[in-house]
This record gives sequence, C-alpha cells and structure tokens, in this order.
Amino acid sequence: MTTNDDAPWVYSAGIDIGAGAVKVVMTKSRAGEHGEIITRVCERIRRRNVYELAQRVFDDACKSAGVKPDQLVYVASTGDGEAAEKFATGHFYSMTTHARGALFLERDARAVLDIGALHARAIKIDDRSKVLNHRMTSQCASGTGQFVENIARYLGVPLEDVGGLSLKATAPEQVSGICAVLAETDVINMVSRGVTTQDILKGIHVSIAGRLAKLLRAIKVEHTVFVSGGMALDEGMLTALREALATDKGTPLKVVAGADSIFAGALGAALLGAYRRAQLDRRGSAAPTVSGGTHERAA
Repeated sequence: MTTNDDAPWVYSAGIDIGAGAVKVVMTKSRAGEHGEIITRVCERIRRRNVYELAQRVFDDACKSAGVKPDQLVYVASTGDGEAAEKFATGHFYSMTTHARGALFLERDARAVLDIGALHARAIKIDDRSKVLNHRMTSQCASGTGQFVENIARYLGVPLEDVGGLSLKATAPEQVSGICAVLAETDVINMVSRGVTTQDILKGIHVSIAGRLAKLLRAIKVEHTVFVSGGMALDEGMLTALREALATDKGTPLKVVAGADSIFAGALGAALLGAYRRAQLDRRGSAAPTVSGGTHERAA
C-alpha cells in the first residue's frame, strides 16, 4: 500500500475568493501532505468584475510558479466558488480550508480566528484539522476588516500604517462594539474632541478584540489560536487580541499569525485538492476535469 510519504510530488492550486480580495496559492505536495508553497498571489477586488479578476489572478499565479494549468492535478476553490467555476476542479467549504491551511502553517494550532472583510469567525479544530465547533460574529460589520478600512480612510491613514499607529496609543477610547454605524459616529465625535489618531485606532482594536475573545471562549478553545484573514497582518489588532485574552478569566491562549495568514484558505484548498485527487487515484476513479467537467463540492 502506498503511503503519503511514498506518493509522488504533485502540483495543486487553491483559490480563495473573499469579500475583499482574491487569493491564489500553488503547492507542491504528496497527497496534500509534506508540501510546500511554491507561489502565492493576492489582489484586492475593488469593485472589479470578480469573475475576470479570479481568472487573472489564477493566470498570474501559474506564470509566477512556472506551472501550466494542465500540470495541476487539482484546482480547488473556496469562498465564493462560483467566480472560479470555469477553471476550478472542485470546491471546498471555507471553514474546512481555513482549518487545513492554519494547521499546515502552525502545527500547534487548535483554533482558527478568521477575521475577514465582512465577517469574523472562531473555528475549533483537532490535530488533523477537523472542524469541531465554530462561532461567527453577527451581521454587523463593526468587528471586521472592512470597518477598520473605512475608519482608516476617514482618518486619512494608509491601511498598512494602522497597526503601527495603534501600538503608539497612550489613552485609547473604545467605540461601540455592536453597531458599525454607532461605532463610526463614536469616531467622528472623538475626532471633534481632539482624540489622537493613535488612541482612536487602539480603541477600535480593543473593541474588536473583546468581541473576538468572546467568540473563542464560546467554543471553549484551550490551545494555540492561529489568526487568518487580512486582519492577521495588523499587529495592533493582534496585540489587542492578546491583551484581551490575557485579562479575561479563561485559559491563557497563545495567538500566532504570519505573513501567509491571509492565504490560509487558499492554501488549505490547494492541499485538500491534492489529497482529494490522491483519493481518486487510489480508487481508480476518473478525476473531474478543470473545464467542462463536474464541479465537485466537498465539506
């Protein structure tokens, strides 16, 4: 019997189409295990045609990796999979892909905190990336990346500078943690009162962190938390989250993130696609074709 250690190296791709960006990761792996990232590409959507953007980002990733589409054993979509239906082999649910990608990037992770443009969710996983429990924020966007981006735009701060400025705060003032509209009104009032940009941004991070900490406690996370999504690149957000978890009465939690955190979903999709293809090969089943074939959906 062939084990994953004996399996040949294969190329696969994952494309994660979120509310704010399209991410593509290409991997070289053995049946979705023992792999490595060979390229990653991310582009903001910015009101562009998401179908055309998905195709272009995928094409750019192929060029960057020096891999032709027909060399990929599986192209897996996640997130808004419909935008990639024309060239994807199959689709995996986003909680599953974020769990798989997080565990690949951080072997000690037993939870994923995915902070996206429109939603945030906490996902409890086991040591094989199986989803055990999850909890998502309400429909209001005050705990998401889009809200932070809107406030940064109002304050005239480049998004990449938000985290650094937040870390310089001396007297942060929290905003409403429930409603984005009320929170934005709070910010306008703070500006009129002369509250510094640093303190406003820190206050926003503290407010969001409090909500995220409650999500993690609600699903009884007890080990390392891996942060995925665009907000994982915001060091001010990560610091506020660590502080929130350190001051509550729950089990101390380690919070980790890295440069590839934003690619966790796409990475997980690529690895799961390679694993799915290996399963089909072992069973002697015909794999779905990238163009004109069955578009699979897997949990």
